[in-house]
Amino acid sequence: MVLRPMFLYLSKNKVLNRSAKRWGLRMGAKQIVAGVTIDDAMTAVKKLNEFGLVATVDHLGEFITSKEEAIESTTYCIKTLEAIADTGVTCNLSLKLTQLGLDVERELCYENMRKIVGRAAELGNFVRIDMEDFAHCQQTLDILSTLRREFPRSVGTVIQAYLYRAKQDIYDLKGVNLRLVKGAYKESPQVAIQSKKQIDENYLSIIKQHLKSGSYTAIATHDHVIIQKVKAFCRVEKIPRSQFEFQMLYGFRKELQEKIAAEGYTMRIYVPYGTDWYGYFMRRLAERPQNVSFALRGLLSK
Repeated sequence: MVLRPMFLYLSKNKVLNRSAKRWGLRMGAKQIVAGVTIDDAMTAVKKLNEFGLVATVDHLGEFITSKEEAIESTTYCIKTLEAIADTGVTCNLSLKLTQLGLDVERELCYENMRKIVGRAAELGNFVRIDMEDFAHCQQTLDILSTLRREFPRSVGTVIQAYLYRAKQDIYDLKGVNLRLVKGAYKESPQVAIQSKKQIDENYLSIIKQHLKSGSYTAIATHDHVIIQKVKAFCRVEKIPRSQFEFQMLYGFRKELQEKIAAEGYTMRIYVPYGTDWYGYFMRRLAERPQNVSFALRGLLSK
């Protein structure tokens, strides 16, 4: 896609990100971002639950540059976990370590993350650490490793199939609850596969690898071909449905989401919310050409 590099570049523009907070959910963003408050997110999740879908919510946050911002984000994540418990929705939490101060100070980030995962453990919930760009990959896995010594069942992360290191990471993370994705950031040929065909092949390969190890696997894709191949593989290998789930993004392919849930599979929807929606939205536009027309329809409908 010719526009992909442009949208990925725009996703990192701090000036536009600050402006977007003042715009509100524009450019079609409200179709794929549940709202700006915790109540908005809980309302969206309740509706998903009514259709047999479970969820993971993400309080969007990027470009955290101070200790105060990181602590504020931590507090919001804990409040979100408590709102999930209070409302009784079927939902867990996703977050990014840069939200919690990873680029400010590693120890600050770890302590913030420990508070969040500790609260999740108390509430019987689960926290997914979203994977960011390659520069943050090893730091993320190191923090995950430390957290799992204390909270082995309450935290997991994401592995991106386009990274050359993915297969080794899957091997090293046997037994860890992982979300597997193709990858959404622009990375250099030195660290990431560039061919779509090869990324798809590696994606299916690491899915099978993690499933065959007996590890819980979240397959996050809108690719119906991959989904059908995973279903067939699990039938042949007699992998129980309790060992895996499918995941999709809020606002996309609603009919397919409900169809998969109706077939008896766990279908989890990634529900982003918050004022800091701009970077997330730009990355979604970068992923698929269809998303650009989707956004333009939303903008022109104002």
